[in-house]
Amino acid sequence: MSAESTPEPAIPGKDGTNGPRHRAGGRKKERSPRHKALLITAWVAAGVVVLGGTGAGYVYFKLNGNIKTVDINQALGTDRPVKVDNGSENILVLGSDSRSGTNKKLGGGTDDGSARSDTAMIIHVYKGHKKASVVSIPRDTLVDRPECTDTKGVTHDAASGVMFNEAYSTGGAACTVKTVESVTGLRMDHYLEVDFAGFEKLIDELGGVPVTTTKAIKDPQSHLDLKAGTHTLNGQQALGLVRTRHGVGDGSDLGRIQLQQAFIKALVNQVKHIGVLTSPTKLYDLANTATKAVTTDSDLGSVNSLTSFANGLKTISSKNMTMVTMPVEYDPANPNRVIVEKSKAQMVWAALKNDQPIPAAATKGTATGEAKGVVTAG
Repeated sequence: MSAESTPEPAIPGKDGTNGPRHRAGGRKKERSPRHKALLITAWVAAGVVVLGGTGAGYVYFKLNGNIKTVDINQALGTDRPVKVDNGSENILVLGSDSRSGTNKKLGGGTDDGSARSDTAMIIHVYKGHKKASVVSIPRDTLVDRPECTDTKGVTHDAASGVMFNEAYSTGGAACTVKTVESVTGLRMDHYLEVDFAGFEKLIDELGGVPVTTTKAIKDPQSHLDLKAGTHTLNGQQALGLVRTRHGVGDGSDLGRIQLQQAFIKALVNQVKHIGVLTSPTKLYDLANTATKAVTTDSDLGSVNSLTSFANGLKTISSKNMTMVTMPVEYDPANPNRVIVEKSKAQMVWAALKNDQPIPAAATKGTATGEAKGVVTAG
């Protein structure tokens, strides 16, 4: 049948049509505020696609066109770390602090036409896909950015001692992946980026995420005002929580990372407990929002590919997720910046390369924020 004669796929639950049946056990989708909810959206997006994608032709036709892709492999070529063929996968999940369009209203700030990676996490999925380690990379880390070529074919010179998040503003996704691979020595198998306008909507469609705060959090800059206690965060509140750095702790990016990691675990638990399969219309709305919010590498740039990828994640629960921050120490020359604690960081990268758990010694004594334990799953 030609493309011109392909009938418009029906959306279950609308116009009296009956949707296909779906099996439980999908994963969720992730996108992040200021693109911060990175991991968050990645899991949610992928999971929602799994829920809606198995055996549903309408999902492919209606949602496949939503997914934006970047050809990382072509931009980076062959000068990359060797892929370790041990059954594991490394996924770079990225959030951008663009203030353009709808994101300007949500995130505030100045729309200067540029964007930087506001949140970055490496998700290492272990062989067997039953557990994962997540390593957050502080955006304020000073690194040596390698020469890189972006997806438009423009080559950018190397630079020493620059903030990690400048890699994205310099050369987008390709230069960020190149920088991460240079710092870690690990091959990134996939790339996922999320839009925080979509993240906010997705949280609302999920019915919110329950969390408990051990102290009040108030930050006018992120529009967040929570008393100590248990809350079901709506999209705006969730976005504010993963963005805030002044409302709790020492106001550092390291503290914000601790809040993000706690929220991710709460979100993973919530997605596993909601009954989206009982409503085909709800299922479609979630999948539609998820696929619109995510940008992927070309290998994941279709519903079929995302479905296969998400099927490999759906058995990982929050109890089987280890979450750490890349070992860093405060820069003696500038306390507002951090530098990699190379010997300890190497312990992290070696563990992931060998598909082993991250040793506790790798993060012991390194710089941390002051927000640990402030947020837990509700």
